[in-house]
Amino acid sequence: MDFDPSTLKYNDAGLIPAIAQDAHSGEVLMMAWMNAQAVVKTLETGRVTYWSRSRQSFWIKGESSGHIQELIEMRIDCDRDCLLVRVNQTGAACHTGRRTCFYTLVEDGVERITQEKMV
Repeated sequence: MDFDPSTLKYNDAGLIPAIAQDAHSGEVLMMAWMNAQAVVKTLETGRVTYWSRSRQSFWIKGESSGHIQELIEMRIDCDRDCLLVRVNQTGAACHTGRRTCFYTLVEDGVERITQEKMV
């Protein structure tokens, strides 16, 4: 692998934000954190792997829920401090059971839920 994950710019906790996007529709699904090892695991396995700040452990998306994120491609932003992971999403991306974590719309100063939970 020519790519060196140490060339990315991580925060003081050693993490980099990763935005998950549906590779087919372009819909933004979620944002989570990766450390260098999670980046490598994601590229090696093709299963998107994040770093859980609350559990202090790796979190392979869909490992317990079955809502898998299969990596299609990984992109690095111009400042090298944020990742875009384009994925094939199986089921809900959000832990609330919705397709995306971005289901709350703020419009005219009012919040509105725009998605129901997936069955």
